[in-house]
Amino acid sequence: MAGLAIAQRARVSRPRLRKLKPLERREALWGLLFISPWLIGFVLFTFLPTLATLIFSFTNLNLSSSAPFAFVGLKNYQDLLADPQVWASLRVTFTFAALWLPVTLIVPFTVAVMLNSPSLRGASLFRVLVFLPYVVPFVAGVLIWQNTLLPDTGWLNEGLRAIGIQNPPDWLNDPTWIYPGLVLVGLWGIGGAVIINLAGLRNVPTELYDAAKIDGGGWWAAMRHVTLPLMSPVIFYSLTLGVVEVMQYFLVPFVLKNGTGEPGGTTYFLNLYIYKNFFTFQRMSYGATLAWLLFVVTLLLTLALFASARKWVYYAGERE
Repeated sequence: MAGLAIAQRARVSRPRLRKLKPLERREALWGLLFISPWLIGFVLFTFLPTLATLIFSFTNLNLSSSAPFAFVGLKNYQDLLADPQVWASLRVTFTFAALWLPVTLIVPFTVAVMLNSPSLRGASLFRVLVFLPYVVPFVAGVLIWQNTLLPDTGWLNEGLRAIGIQNPPDWLNDPTWIYPGLVLVGLWGIGGAVIINLAGLRNVPTELYDAAKIDGGGWWAAMRHVTLPLMSPVIFYSLTLGVVEVMQYFLVPFVLKNGTGEPGGTTYFLNLYIYKNFFTFQRMSYGATLAWLLFVVTLLLTLALFASARKWVYYAGERE
């Protein structure tokens, strides 16, 4: 009976699809024409390369070897599981993420709260100043921070000495301080995250704050019971993007340390190991296998976030 009902609905819907008016048909064709550059680019530069890496992960493609091209089944995945550098790189990535994610969530949110304060004078100027570093070329910003964090002549350590700290950290060469140093470099470009949080704060109804004041609630009560629940979709969005970005973390350690992983292997991130397998060792098949490992780990983390979202993300328009 269910199959018959589906077939009947299909027969009913077919004439509707065929009876597009000339104007509607023309609009549909123009729509396809306008999005065709994106579709072509997606197929050529995303879908096909992704499919190629999946195929390569089952082969022995190695540009530095004269071995004939052949399918090797799951051998690359077996090598991946037995490769200690894979697990070391994952440990480095997760260790950095444990510090990076809270900072990149809390700092932009705090700055946005300050910029959203009605008592702040010159808020527009401060918004521009916060956003300006975001448009600076990232490599240029990293090189600026490399000089800023120098142990002897960097202005950050000079400032610490000026306030009485005679032995400031060696930010980029000490394994203990390398992750805080990388976080400082990353905070240079929080302007986009600040704007996103600021837009979310502007959408919080002001009458809810008035109701909290009438009920006798102070600043913290309004933050806890009004701001944070209504900002939870924005926080969830930022957290999801942060997880994806930190799993692909590559450019800063590559520019600062030239891909060496120094000091002591603390900057040998998984994405850097993938890059070196592709372009240094020329082990294309093994690099493709590592890329799929990165994809699977990122996908699992993202799915876990979406599964947890129903417990802490509040959408004002949804109903039980």
